[in-house]
Amino acid sequence: MYAVIKTGGKQYRVSPGDVIVVEKLLGDAGAKVKLDQVLMVGEDGKDPEVGAPLLASAAVNCEVMDQSRSDKIIVFKKKRRKGYKRTKGHRQDQTVLRVLDINGKGAVKAAAKKAAPKKDDAPKAAAKAEEKPAAKKAAPEKKEVKAKAPAKKKAAATKKKAAAPKKKAAPKKKAAAKKKDD
Repeated sequence: MYAVIKTGGKQYRVSPGDVIVVEKLLGDAGAKVKLDQVLMVGEDGKDPEVGAPLLASAAVNCEVMDQSRSDKIIVFKKKRRKGYKRTKGHRQDQTVLRVLDINGKGAVKAAAKKAAPKKDDAPKAAAKAEEKPAAKKAAPEKKEVKAKAPAKKKAAATKKKAAAPKKKAAPKKKAAAKKKDD
């Protein structure tokens, strides 16, 4: 099943599971959005249902994945021979949506609840919790080893600086210029 929707002055052909980038819509990441400006709904092998201009009974349910900004564009204005130049940049706000479903009633389906942990998993979780404190105790020993290593590098760097030869002063050009004038 697919639908053609209109949002932000543009039209998009979407199917369930598609990820699309549209003009900014209100809502945080994870929020559900219902797009009810549906122009056409169709299925493979069947004639599509076309609105005039919109289908009143259809809606597309989406989930907001991210609120972001598009790439920067440069706006440069110039009028030749007038000394007029202006440069500006612009980044458009955009929303990334995942299409959940297309339906005729416009109802948003409830999200599936996560299953409760099984009784067999409880001993495994307790064993993992006991292993974590042991790993934390070993960490300070590694930090001491890392602190000693940079001290050796500093000593090697100072030796190299002392061995560098000094540069000779450049000859003066003023004396040569006076001789040419005479």
